[in-house]
Amino acid sequence: MRHLIQHDSVRFSEAKAFLERKPSVWPMRLTQAAMAIGLGVTICCGGALAEDAAKGSADHIKAVTSAVDAASIQANTATSKDWPTVGLDYAETRFSKLNQINTDNVKNLGLKWTYNLESLRGVEATPVVVDGIMYESASWSVVHAIDARTGKRIWTYDPGVPRELGYKGCCDVVNRGVALYKGKVYVGAYDGRLVAIDAVTGRKIWEKDTLIDHSHSYTITGAPRVVKGKVLIGNGGAEYGARGYLTAYDAETGEQAWRWFVVPGDPSKPFEDESMAAAAKTWDPAGKWWVNGGGGTPWDTMTYDPDLNLIYIGTGNGAPWNRNLRSPSGGDNLYLASLVALNPDTGKYVWHYQETPGDNWDYTSTQPMILADITIDGAPRKVILHAPKNGFFFVIDRTNGKFISAKNFVDVNWATGYDANGRPIEVPEARSPDKSFDSIPGPFGAHNWHPMSYNPQTGLVYLPAQGVPLNLTGEKALTQNATAPFKFGSTTGWNVGFTLNATPPKNLPFGRLIAWDPVKQKEAWHADYVAPWNGGTLTTAGNLVFQGSADGRFIAYNATTGEKLWETPTGTGVVAAASTYLLDGVQYVSVAVGWGGVFGITQRVTDNEAPGTVFTFAVGGDAPLPEFTKYQIGNLLSGVKYDPKDVPDGTAIYVEACATCHGTPGVDKGGNVKNLGYVPTEEIANLKDIVFKGPFMDRGMPDFTGKLTDADVVKIQAFIQGTADAVRPK
Repeated sequence: MRHLIQHDSVRFSEAKAFLERKPSVWPMRLTQAAMAIGLGVTICCGGALAEDAAKGSADHIKAVTSAVDAASIQANTATSKDWPTVGLDYAETRFSKLNQINTDNVKNLGLKWTYNLESLRGVEATPVVVDGIMYESASWSVVHAIDARTGKRIWTYDPGVPRELGYKGCCDVVNRGVALYKGKVYVGAYDGRLVAIDAVTGRKIWEKDTLIDHSHSYTITGAPRVVKGKVLIGNGGAEYGARGYLTAYDAETGEQAWRWFVVPGDPSKPFEDESMAAAAKTWDPAGKWWVNGGGGTPWDTMTYDPDLNLIYIGTGNGAPWNRNLRSPSGGDNLYLASLVALNPDTGKYVWHYQETPGDNWDYTSTQPMILADITIDGAPRKVILHAPKNGFFFVIDRTNGKFISAKNFVDVNWATGYDANGRPIEVPEARSPDKSFDSIPGPFGAHNWHPMSYNPQTGLVYLPAQGVPLNLTGEKALTQNATAPFKFGSTTGWNVGFTLNATPPKNLPFGRLIAWDPVKQKEAWHADYVAPWNGGTLTTAGNLVFQGSADGRFIAYNATTGEKLWETPTGTGVVAAASTYLLDGVQYVSVAVGWGGVFGITQRVTDNEAPGTVFTFAVGGDAPLPEFTKYQIGNLLSGVKYDPKDVPDGTAIYVEACATCHGTPGVDKGGNVKNLGYVPTEEIANLKDIVFKGPFMDRGMPDFTGKLTDADVVKIQAFIQGTADAVRPK
């Protein structure tokens, strides 16, 4: 049944639809229910109603969410009272001017409430909050509206992503947040739809399929942004062979306004615009890059400068990763791994700066960027601050895209630095077509999607840095979507052009919070963690930095010195960034906890597990922590009969079909997906019943019908049990 909001009143004819809605949206207050069934009351959106209506009522929610627009977002930067966009402001500084919580009293921070997101996969979204109305997305793109005053549910919206499509994304079924604008909540669904939801009732208003090609595995995991009445959304899928693009939709109607492609299409056909014609000159058509899509998918970062009327996006890696296959004679392969400025009115290309020319290592530039005004060599500069996967911290002039400086913030071995023209000084061995290379940083990145923050009072950027070892050996050839022995993830569509870890990497993993001075291009201080994949950061005028950790803690540091001032357990690892806001005169801090992402699928550091949960803190809070459940790792697999001669073939097939989600049996502990070395014996003994239209499809497991044979499954069983036997203590 169609649900239409007409101006400021709700039609009585929608009563039946409201009553038929699933129970997850029922716990609205009676005033909300009255609005939803349309009792003929016209809702005023003025400030007076927001003051008069009961906080958390439908009238109040309508008033405060309808007031969110460009002017209110810009006005909020002066106070930081609310957190109206995923990065707090258009510049995505994640710097709050609130200082009620500060270095003196943060030790008294306590829990106010927790909210169960009812998710078992990765949670990566920063809570968006206006006057106590919170919107948070969880895995499978499910959106929750929460009363931040009480921690109670207002509504949930599930876009109904088919769970069997989970395999179409490289990096867990995550969602990095929502956009709020003029009474609507916008979410990008994992399967490629953009959905507008009524902020009061949780009902879908409109929906658009953003995908240009359903034969490739496109996904959406990033948060939309709304700029000048247009909802902007990118996509992921470069590992699978996808062509990247950014699309703008009218925020009110959902009609497409414009689309800009990141990389050129088939050169035998007309190019979409001049920027694509120019880009095509930097690719070798002998590689037929358009068959594999080319990549460049802009799956996360976007910022906006209202004064310059420019939007900035970070673009993704090449498809395949290996440039020797993608573009055999070389070339920069524009606009991969770049910062790109576009006109928000038309979508027209304005300028670009390519951080990793001819990307060869999955060095995306999709990591969150920050717009800042800083003084360099005595002169004020409008800049972009950016720390992409490749390990260098960039300062770029955002007025024209000119290179200012770059310095590595972790050890790197693919380049020795950048020259005065902003070109990397590469190490030749890094592009060897056949020799194994310990890529430092590896494809997980020295900094991945986890948001960083910038505090203008300290002049420092707070950057989640890491190292995840991975060795790359170039493949001789690539056929799109063809499986081959040891071709990582090829059964589910991966096309990277490298064999991964054919030679074991020698470098060691690490996780680190770095306070980085972008003017001096130098580290000010750092804090070490026990593992990679720690959460995004929040910094405040209280001279604080907040970050969650992979080992299940939420921590506050002195932003100037790096001294740890406070921490609390969270049960499971934190990967998202926190937000902070003022509510009835009290400052709150909220963070969504839920271990996951491409690293968290197969690895974990905590001994506990828990559903995705929003934790909310304030000074003097005294709510009890939720109960944490011990992670049930099980006994090392035993008792599955197998023929040892099947182990070598089973190893190759396992790498092709299973390793992306399950890791190495008996070696890895398992992340938010179980390690197959520790599951019950009967599951592996009856593996055919699980991989072919099995019982775990509703949790995201693929159906391997037509992709694997019965004989393949027998060999996989041999590898799993054989590996468990090999690592079993003697």
